[in-house]
Amino acid sequence: MISPELPEAVHGPLAAFTSAARRVFADDLLSVVLFGSAAEGRLRQTSDVNVVVVLRVADPTRLEEIGEAYRLAHAAIRLSAMFILESEIAVAKDAFAVKFADIVARHQVLYGSDPFAGLTISREAAMHRLLQVLVNLQLRLRERFALSSTFEEQLALAAADAVGPLRAAAAVLLWLESGEHVAPREALRRIADQTGVDAALAAITEARESGGVPTAGATATLVGALELATLMAARAERLR
Repeated sequence: MISPELPEAVHGPLAAFTSAARRVFADDLLSVVLFGSAAEGRLRQTSDVNVVVVLRVADPTRLEEIGEAYRLAHAAIRLSAMFILESEIAVAKDAFAVKFADIVARHQVLYGSDPFAGLTISREAAMHRLLQVLVNLQLRLRERFALSSTFEEQLALAAADAVGPLRAAAAVLLWLESGEHVAPREALRRIADQTGVDAALAAITEARESGGVPTAGATATLVGALELATLMAARAERLR
């Protein structure tokens, strides 16, 4: 069931996609699950709307058939869908442990059963994937800084795009450190407070929410995102 808290502009296209998935996949469709900021009721103007479509089998003919409804929803609300087999979840949850930890923490079932109820992610897999995510983020931010250092809007966008991975990684990091499950947004705020980089977090959050160049400036904002990723990676390394 789609939450009434979602904006009407999102509710309609999301309901239409879910209805199309039920029609196209029929008995092969097990679940449609909303996750991320939309499931929390924290959508921003620039947010993607993320869903997981859980299938018994992935018939290429039916994937092609859902294409029109998917393209319409993608254009209308930036819908991003993960089409996954029920049998793949057990492997995917460890291979993509940071993403699946976020899905487990923030999801809402739109149709079918809850495929993530009781899902657990091993500490070893979470640690491995956390370091991968943070190192990859550092590499991407450095490359973007070198390529776009004279283009403030592009730097600000790169920093804004880092917020989602940083929040998801922060939630996993706090869980590995203390066993506590903290919402991703709050987890990143705690880590910024603990490491004294509140200004960096404020700048990248402003870039994400405004869609423009924050008050601190684009360069300082991207460097702040890189600093957060580096500090978190160092904390994760100490847990090994």
